[in-house]
Amino acid sequence: MKRWRRLLGGLVLVLAMAALAVPAAVHVTPAVLAAIDPPPPAPLPVPPSLQVPPTEVALPHVVVPLPTAAPTPDPAALAGQLDAALEVAGPGSFAGTVVDAADGTVLYDRDAARAQAPASTLKLFTAVAALTYNRPDTVLTTSVLTSTATPGALYLRGGGDVLLGSGRSEPDAVVGRAGLGTLAAETAAALPAGSGPYTVLLDDSLFTGALLNPTWAEGDIEAGEIAPVHSLAINSGWIEEGRTGGPRSQDAALAAARSFADALTAAAAERGITVGGEVQRRPAPEDADVLAAVASAPLEDQVRRMLEVSDNYLAEALGRAAALGSGRPASFGGATDALGAAATHLGVAAEGLMIGDAAGLSVRNAVSPAQLALLVRATTVSTDPGLSVVARSLPIAGLTGTLSQRFTAGQPAAAGAGTVRAKTGTLNAVTGLTGHVVTVDGRLLVFSFLAAGLDGNTAEARAAADRAAAILAGCGCR
Repeated sequence: MKRWRRLLGGLVLVLAMAALAVPAAVHVTPAVLAAIDPPPPAPLPVPPSLQVPPTEVALPHVVVPLPTAAPTPDPAALAGQLDAALEVAGPGSFAGTVVDAADGTVLYDRDAARAQAPASTLKLFTAVAALTYNRPDTVLTTSVLTSTATPGALYLRGGGDVLLGSGRSEPDAVVGRAGLGTLAAETAAALPAGSGPYTVLLDDSLFTGALLNPTWAEGDIEAGEIAPVHSLAINSGWIEEGRTGGPRSQDAALAAARSFADALTAAAAERGITVGGEVQRRPAPEDADVLAAVASAPLEDQVRRMLEVSDNYLAEALGRAAALGSGRPASFGGATDALGAAATHLGVAAEGLMIGDAAGLSVRNAVSPAQLALLVRATTVSTDPGLSVVARSLPIAGLTGTLSQRFTAGQPAAAGAGTVRAKTGTLNAVTGLTGHVVTVDGRLLVFSFLAAGLDGNTAEARAAADRAAAILAGCGCR
């Protein structure tokens, strides 16, 4: 029974509010990314005081009580086990930390202030910023506009949704919630029967500045890890719709516009409406009116997907959603500014923090385990609807997303299955695991383990991070 309750407790979090009130701070953003000076950002909400998490975890149709006085692991006992687990043969080393979620006590510190490449664990900053500056139920609209100034022109305007589908809208999906086929059908229905000819023009002017981050490795672009970032795309720009890998389009917006134009041509023909010509880029006039529109999945669902499958393209789009929500330009510089501001608002120290992109691919990124742990702790004890979404959206060990094949039966870290929730991150010389876990005694802990300097032993280091997290899951450590 105890094991059952602990597994359920690991699927969601103890949720209460705590955003730490901190003085204004300026985080570091690479000057090469600041294409334009951002306008004054919208003010962040004033954080309430720190509260102790409640004693129950709410799940759909079930309430799992946690011990009101669950014991805290003894730091000395914890250190011996974690130090042994995090030793890796070969080059490289781990830095890491474990923090008690309830009161912020540091239970383990292994060079935790060491700033290093965070890989995709940086997406935690993106998730926090996206849902700090926007409501969780915010949707992104892709629309078709017309203007009396340009008769016959149909402007397809991107609103930041890069999870479009090419066919009909799927109301229960995240990818494809907004379908270009549905948008085409609604556009054709709104046009006078027998009218035309019409030409589709692409307005993807919402995102500004460079399309490619100058600090991304060419190999990552060639491998499809990332691509030029646009304000509309089908399935994060992957050429093969329905996949979460492989090559990406080098012009995802134009590919989406052509897909829409094809669907519109077919739908319009049924009403005697003619559509022709090549799709060209042209911003819609300011006086243009909306003819038809489709809405994305809510941002909370997009953030969950971004964290679960570690989608780099989606992360960059969500970074721009954070920038726009904060009053900054939807550019690389605006996004990194927004990520840093949201983090420092929660008490994450700006010293040593370098944010070069929203996906974790930039060679300029530098984050410490202590900074990551503080950020995650803020989400675990928050009643802010956006921050609590982040805490609930991390992959579940052995079950979902990038952790679905880790912590499984037969693996040394299997004890963490169902109770560890964490964001993964791996580059050639880097691996990391940052998240939270409910111990066997019912204590909620936050952890961050980052290895750097690896060379050919990344898989071994990843397994070491899993072992360390599993130790926390099964730890009485007293």
